[in-house]
Amino acid sequence: MTPQNPNTPSKAERNSAARERARQIREAQQKKEQRTKILTIWGVVVAVVAIIAVVALVVVNSMKAEIPDAGPAPQYGNENGGVTLIQDGFEETPDVTVDLANVPEQGEVEEGTLPPGIEAAPDGEPAQIVVYVDFGCPACKQFELAYGEYLTELVDSGEATVEYRVVNFLDRVSSTNYSSRAANAASCVLDVQPDKYSDYVTALFENQPDEGGAGLDNDTLRSIAEEVGVDADGLEDCMEADTYRPYVNYSNALFTAYGVGGTPGVYVQGEKYNSQEDGEFKTYAEGIINGEEPKK
Repeated sequence: MTPQNPNTPSKAERNSAARERARQIREAQQKKEQRTKILTIWGVVVAVVAIIAVVALVVVNSMKAEIPDAGPAPQYGNENGGVTLIQDGFEETPDVTVDLANVPEQGEVEEGTLPPGIEAAPDGEPAQIVVYVDFGCPACKQFELAYGEYLTELVDSGEATVEYRVVNFLDRVSSTNYSSRAANAASCVLDVQPDKYSDYVTALFENQPDEGGAGLDNDTLRSIAEEVGVDADGLEDCMEADTYRPYVNYSNALFTAYGVGGTPGVYVQGEKYNSQEDGEFKTYAEGIINGEEPKK
């Protein structure tokens, strides 16, 4: 009988070692499968994120599409980039086409020159009030919500006309040109269903998004129009085509060239209202309308 080598593992030890190796192999295989699963999941996540980024880029680029320098004004839109509310509705205008080439360059206009079309109405005529607004401007929202009803009362009573000139200088803080898109939507409402224009302007301010960022999308702008009674079917093509974006750009170019300075930019009988110097607007406006000398 050959004596057993004391260094040779016993059968039990060999079986135990084999089981341990098998366990290690299984664990290694499980770890490999787990890594493969994680890499697969992350690959899908990266692909989805990439697709979302591409879609977002396409949407943003479409919202920042090239806008022509010339284009039509909406119904009742005037050659000064505004729309005038009068006692019986809107001031009639001829068909107007605007072109940025006809706007003076910044610096060419003598300082203090009033923007075109702003002047005191003759004695016996309704006083003229002109309001420059940007739908992305928080101060414009405050002004509209504070004095919108008062302005409506002046128009309805025949004491004054109120002309809104909508600009878009706050596009610079929006990733989707919100000011321009909202202004275009308002022009579309004016063209399609003018009796809802004032309601829509008020609703845009009531639903104003935080300044900066994307702002409201076009679907939301249409929904707001529907809420005030506009037939959104007639609105969609106008909004998607950016029909009145050239008109908005033109209004903004005049606003810049003539140094209006900021929004709301409010003129009463050719005199610019300054909230810091002139106090509460209603008191100031009533004084001007009643023939008092404005503060200098």
